[in-house]
Amino acid sequence: MIRKVFLTPFQKFIKIEGFSGILLLLSTIIALIWANSSFGNTYTELWDYKIGISGEGFELKKPLLLWINDGLMAIFFFLIGLEIKREILIGELNSLKKLAFPLFGAIGGALIPVGLYILLNQNPETFKGWGIPMATDIAFSLAVLNALGKKVPLSLKIFLIAFAIVDDIEAVLVIAIFYSGTIKTTLLLIALALLAVLYFLSYKGYYSKFILFFTGIIVWILFLKSGVHPTVAGILLAFSVPISQKIDSSTFITQLENVYNNIKSASILKKPILSNDQIEAMDDLESWSNKFQSPLQHLEHNLHGWVAYFIIPVFALANAGLLIDSSAGIEIALVVNIVICLVLGKGLGIPTVIYIAKKLNLLQIPIDINFKQIIGVSFIAGIGFTMAIFVASLAFASSPEYITSAKIGILLGSLISAVIGYLILRFSAKKK
Repeated sequence: MIRKVFLTPFQKFIKIEGFSGILLLLSTIIALIWANSSFGNTYTELWDYKIGISGEGFELKKPLLLWINDGLMAIFFFLIGLEIKREILIGELNSLKKLAFPLFGAIGGALIPVGLYILLNQNPETFKGWGIPMATDIAFSLAVLNALGKKVPLSLKIFLIAFAIVDDIEAVLVIAIFYSGTIKTTLLLIALALLAVLYFLSYKGYYSKFILFFTGIIVWILFLKSGVHPTVAGILLAFSVPISQKIDSSTFITQLENVYNNIKSASILKKPILSNDQIEAMDDLESWSNKFQSPLQHLEHNLHGWVAYFIIPVFALANAGLLIDSSAGIEIALVVNIVICLVLGKGLGIPTVIYIAKKLNLLQIPIDINFKQIIGVSFIAGIGFTMAIFVASLAFASSPEYITSAKIGILLGSLISAVIGYLILRFSAKKK
């Protein structure tokens, strides 16, 4: 029973993320082939095509690429926010004991790569890319772990997911603080006031997906126009979604029996439509079902497939198309720096900090995980694809000549990290 309730949903999550990693890889390959084919000009023209609305005193027109990076990715960050809230309240981050292992891993996975980047960087113009090697791509990482099958214990996958969630919190804070533009305080305050209303309604136990949707659009636009990156709005909106059910299981079962009896005793029409009694019973069923579901869990469940199978692959398709041109200027130092930070910064930084914390009795490592596996999964954490490319697009928005170099470094570093991590885990499984 415990396995059915707790492990099956988690394993379903892993399968979704793992398959998403495969789609990411396919999207990346397609983007690279497309950008370097004889139709390469159509690749650039498509993502540069401006769409939107404009009126007197208001305009919201952006290239398709920015609609993806600012709009679709806001939904991605909304899902991350839901996952963060759930994990903090009832999941793998809801106690200091559970939090310690991934927390110290995330600290090492952020500070060491950033420190290495700053140390190795010699060009003042590329300094602002220091946030690129911080993040981990959970979809690609889990895809690599899934390829190892039973050689990887479930607790190691839990560590990677919890680590990536803490990692995402760090990345969101960095984006909000360091990679947002000039802030228009008035617009930001209006957005925060709307969020405060949503939080208050949530606190009082009131939730409406329609209010969340329309308020969310307004908040997203206000963040966009205020200079704070709109993906931050996605995170903050997620925190307004309540996690608690309005009724417990026993109450729902009782009401479900009443609805069943009402449907059973309702009059049945000869026509292929419902009678008034049946309509009322179905309305009751829908009402009690909505009260029984956790709003946060329901949203997270419905969004996960869209994000994993559509939003992230589309993001990769739009951002991974590097034009391989020997005549183009490539900042080799930037490429090498990012590769080193992703591979060695993550691969050595994470286990080093965990080892020190373990010696100081600040954390406890699950008994079915050995230290070689921690090193292996740390290298896999060097797969920074989605978030790293996203941060690169923000860091070098005013210096597009460095974006291509950053993407090359991210792709190479992620590939090398994946191969090293896979090989270490492949040959470090505990002997039974």
